[in-house]
Amino acid sequence: MDSKAKVGRKELLLFASVLLCLLAPGRGAVYTSNSEVKVPEDKPAKLSCSYSGFSSPRVEWKFAQGDITSLVCYNNKITVPPSKPTVNIPSSATIGSRAVLTCSEPDGSPPSEYLWYRDGALMPLEPKRNRAFSNSSYSLNPTTGELVFDPVSASDTGEYSCQAQNGFGSPVMSAAVRMEAVELNVGGIVAAVLVTLLLLGLLVFGIWFAYSRGYFDRKKKGTESKKVIYSQPTARSEGEFRQTSSFLV
Repeated sequence: MDSKAKVGRKELLLFASVLLCLLAPGRGAVYTSNSEVKVPEDKPAKLSCSYSGFSSPRVEWKFAQGDITSLVCYNNKITVPPSKPTVNIPSSATIGSRAVLTCSEPDGSPPSEYLWYRDGALMPLEPKRNRAFSNSSYSLNPTTGELVFDPVSASDTGEYSCQAQNGFGSPVMSAAVRMEAVELNVGGIVAAVLVTLLLLGLLVFGIWFAYSRGYFDRKKKGTESKKVIYSQPTARSEGEFRQTSSFLV
């Protein structure tokens, strides 16, 4: 029987040294028709492995480089170790509010699982059962890498980092980012409200003062339109002066 592995550009970098096609121990033979495969970069590569004499083999492709051997393909799926995760951590969070921290990496195959650390200590899935994290209220999803504080407490201040791992290669840690849990600035909010009320009071006083001094009445009188009276001409006898029309302003 034959086993084949297809890889693209990203995985091709793994095959710069030696690829091994391995089967579970037993009496049988493993061979390949082409022991050296060369393909241009950015092009797919096909590797073949034939075997016989195995009743129920488990086929694995492994990459050997020096003294290091790592699993590349198992169950017809390419495996790639995780890359350095990217984290999104707010620099500050208000105590009593909700804060969301995220962690992800795009290269791991199968997809990575994520662990969170605070000040270098592993954060447990159930904080209330751990004395060091019993004052925190958070939920942690190892699959999505999301860490949610709801609500944020004063004890949540610290440096947070995330680790990605998928069982292939070594786990990779993100950079540490500090998050400060801060109190709500009540004094600033009260001051802003007082300033707003003061400005509103000054506006109302200005409108009242203008009315009391008659500024609005004078303006109204100055803009009133003048009345014009028009009278029709009366019939007069011949020889009398005839006024065709008259206007009274």
